[in-house]
Amino acid sequence: MINLVFRNILHFFVTSLQWLSVIVIIYGVIIQFTSFMKSEITCKDRKLAVEKVIVLKNFLGTYILFALEILIGADIIESILDPSINHILSLAALVIIRTIISYFLNKEIESKDKNS
Repeated sequence: MINLVFRNILHFFVTSLQWLSVIVIIYGVIIQFTSFMKSEITCKDRKLAVEKVIVLKNFLGTYILFALEILIGADIIESILDPSINHILSLAALVIIRTIISYFLNKEIESKDKNS
């Protein structure tokens, strides 16, 4: 009985983490879009406007990276709940894909920071 309650709590926690990652991405997109619109309206110098967009892309990349890390944590907890070989293999594939995406997003953010 306690084990079933604990599993249900963890399933709820995993679902909450997945939704949290979606909320983080949506929040980041809203912030970046509003900042982009303000920049486009107020900035008269196009070169300065482009530089601001580059900075905004870096911030959005940070939100995306954070959301990916939350999803990886949710996947790890989910694999503990269901340690079948199929679930572990799908977890490994997801973690590899998300890690590669995170790596390249991070590299892009770092290269843009160096150019700023």
